[in-house]
Amino acid sequence: MAHSNPTPAELPTAVVVFDGGRPHLRERAEALLPDLKRYFAVTSVQDDLDEVFHPEGAQFAVTLGGDGTILRTARLMADQQLPVVGVNLGNLGFLAALQPEHLDRALPELAAGGHTLIDHLMFECELVNADGGATSRLGLNEVAVLAGPPFSMLEAQLYVDGDLVATYNCDGLIISTPVGSTAHNLAAGGPILRKDLQAFVIAPISPHTLTNRPVVDSADHVYEVVVPAPNEGTSLLVDGQVVAPLTPGDRVRVKRSRSVFQLVEVSGQSYYQTLRHKLGWGRRPRDPQDDGPC
Repeated sequence: MAHSNPTPAELPTAVVVFDGGRPHLRERAEALLPDLKRYFAVTSVQDDLDEVFHPEGAQFAVTLGGDGTILRTARLMADQQLPVVGVNLGNLGFLAALQPEHLDRALPELAAGGHTLIDHLMFECELVNADGGATSRLGLNEVAVLAGPPFSMLEAQLYVDGDLVATYNCDGLIISTPVGSTAHNLAAGGPILRKDLQAFVIAPISPHTLTNRPVVDSADHVYEVVVPAPNEGTSLLVDGQVVAPLTPGDRVRVKRSRSVFQLVEVSGQSYYQTLRHKLGWGRRPRDPQDDGPC
């Protein structure tokens, strides 16, 4: 269905976000700006993802990069969450699913209001130290406690609403949102959750006991991880970024955030379509004869 070009007064407003510290990404992002300005009134361009967020009254945030750019943008927006249009200039792109070659079709549709907003669970991760100090991080993907050097197995205790659930002997423990279920959680053997579910998945990494399996539970609970005797290099990570090393007596507390991440979908995009494409679901096994001689 064709869309007429909107007048400047009708254009939706947007802040364009990309990591300008990466020269190849800056070059590609700046090349796309003229196309974006045909369908958005660009209020500002944020090319430093460590600066304070300046939406300048924008209705949308258009990210140019990969899923990592979206994760950093979600953290950057904090309690000023805007619906995100993710343009994929990276590799896999579960979140940044809009390919640059599809912008001529997708942007007129979006400017005409032909899009869907999908809400995604975000979390607050608080590291509470034994001395009472605390560090807090907002996240979209996952919390990970990793063993680190000297890479001996951890004993990690999981509590839900203050009740001890399990003690894992493992290389680490992941608490993931549905969005993050296709990231580290998936690589560790955890399940894929539909992205609009309000749930967390807890997945041990290489557990010593085979009955320690991933657990899915409601996002309405408070989850805590305690490592009584961490390794020298045991660390807490949020969305792939190191928050701090863990020391005895530290508690990692995870709960639902009041902030909600919103991702824009246009026609031709769907969750299962993305999974089929990115994970290769439904492809027929190759015929060995197609490979030719060894």
